[in-house]
Amino acid sequence: MVNGIERPLDLLNASKGKEVMVQLKNDKQFVGTLMAFDIHINVVLDNTKEMYNGEVKKSLGLAFLRGDTIIFISPASTSLKE
Repeated sequence: MVNGIERPLDLLNASKGKEVMVQLKNDKQFVGTLMAFDIHINVVLDNTKEMYNGEVKKSLGLAFLRGDTIIFISPASTSLKE
């Protein structure tokens, strides 16, 4: 057990209300505040930004990302250039 995380969804629970980075199968990348998720890893992000080469491509605000399009979710620790 590392940082109180024993199961995969524990990381998502610990990340609620925090910024995460989501990589999709179509090579799109989004950064936003994780608001909610379900057992299918459908996620709701707030203050969502579509990223390209580390820079903001588009600001989307509140967004729903379907779980079957997601490759990975990572706690965001990068600084955003806006």
